Amino acid sequence: MTSAVTRKPTALITGASRGLGAAIARALAPTHDLLLGARSADALRDILAELPDATGWPVELTDYPAVAAAVAPIRRLDVLVHNAGVADLGAIAESTVDQWRKTLEANLIAVAELTRLLLPALRSGNGHVVLINSGAGLRANAGWASYAASKFGLRAFGDALRLEEPALRVTSIHPGRIDTDMQRQIVADEGREYESAEFLTPETVAGAVRAAIDTPRDGHPTEIVLRPY
Repeated sequence: MTSAVTRKPTALITGASRGLGAAIARALAPTHDLLLGARSADALRDILAELPDATGWPVELTDYPAVAAAVAPIRRLDVLVHNAGVADLGAIAESTVDQWRKTLEANLIAVAELTRLLLPALRSGNGHVVLINSGAGLRANAGWASYAASKFGLRAFGDALRLEEPALRVTSIHPGRIDTDMQRQIVADEGREYESAEFLTPETVAGAVRAAIDTPRDGHPTEIVLRPY
């Protein structure tokens, strides 16, 4: 008598080429079949060399016809981690319509459209949607208006999705500032010295994502807030 082969759950992670996205990929790799998203195949080269069992999923998330084509083969999805995003900071008085549009497009509209397109696959897998939000999705600071607006909107999107799709689990992760290349650029723009010890490590935040996904099905981790110690 042959035993049935246990199917690994499938996880799609956007923004997986480096930083937090790559850390999440490493955290899930032992137990999940991975689809790793980035804007280009070249961007994924290093993480795919590190995780050779993973599959690249290169697509520009604001190119909606391309996203629809990339999503079409996915029939079942257990985990969707929305990690891709942008941070274009500055005072409201110096902001532009283009800045606001690009920030909301990348951090909110693209997330909503990718989720919408994947709903049949997520429903098939009783899936789990993880939204990498921010402390800026709970509190807006000076100079962070467009970014915070996008993250407040992302939190609202998650709350609505949770109510509309009761078979799915939806978790908003709100980390404080993380030690990544993006953070280095933000600190440089602030005119400060970079001290990595001030920030959360990507591995710590990836561990929180992993913990949310591993929560037994009778529990629904709706929000996780992490702050640097």
